[in-house]
Amino acid sequence: MKFKYAYLLTLLAASLFCAVASLQAAPETAGKPGAPSHTKTLGEKIAEGGWVMVPIAFCSVATLYLIGDGWIKTGAKKMVPPDQVSAVKDYFRQGDYVGAYDYCRANPSPFNNVCGVAVSLLGEGKEAVEEGLVGELAKENSQLNTQISYLSVMGVCTPMIGLLGTVTGMIKAFATLGSSGIGDPSKLSEAIGEVLVATASGLFIAIPAFFGYYVLRNRSIKSIHAIQDKMAGLLRKMPYDQLAGANIGTEELYAGTPNWIGQEASSPTGQQ
Repeated sequence: MKFKYAYLLTLLAASLFCAVASLQAAPETAGKPGAPSHTKTLGEKIAEGGWVMVPIAFCSVATLYLIGDGWIKTGAKKMVPPDQVSAVKDYFRQGDYVGAYDYCRANPSPFNNVCGVAVSLLGEGKEAVEEGLVGELAKENSQLNTQISYLSVMGVCTPMIGLLGTVTGMIKAFATLGSSGIGDPSKLSEAIGEVLVATASGLFIAIPAFFGYYVLRNRSIKSIHAIQDKMAGLLRKMPYDQLAGANIGTEELYAGTPNWIGQEASSPTGQQ
């Protein structure tokens, strides 16, 4: 399934990259009147962009992958699977908190990760549970936003890459005109038009990258709030008093009794 998903994203990226070049393709005529028109092919337009079209193509593939993967990961069914919520509710109704913890650990998801932390802290009291929830929600939110933030990087970098190609192309064009003279000014306009392909391509990638960034960021915030709402409902009327001191979970506890307590009890130094 993952290979199929990656293959589809690659096809979409190739389509997007082809669209970038085809938007720039237009009939061009020779300098002499009456000369037949020549429509540049896709390969010719890509070649005109220069070496910067290679990193721009990479950015287009990465942008489509980040948007597609982020859309799936921030969806409600992925963040808060209904079947998992129903299963945890059944465990809570039965008072089987150990079973609920084992289920959450065996079926990882953002909701189950948060729920598993909350259940493992039930024996520590309400305050500890709330602090654990806040920490785990922040962790899940950070993981989502870390990947989504790369779209913002794409939106900033691709126009800069295109602009770099434009500048280097113009330097070459002016160097050629400086050596051969300015007998035909149309050559300068043609050269500038060609190097602008790189800038247009970079902007064409940056626009959907920024759009995807803000859309996915809002989806992730909405999904995190959905997890909060579900956990608030699950923890209502939780019998913390009856669960006080319970060790729910499989994590090893390292906090033991201070070693000097036993020594003080057996030492005769306290006697007068």
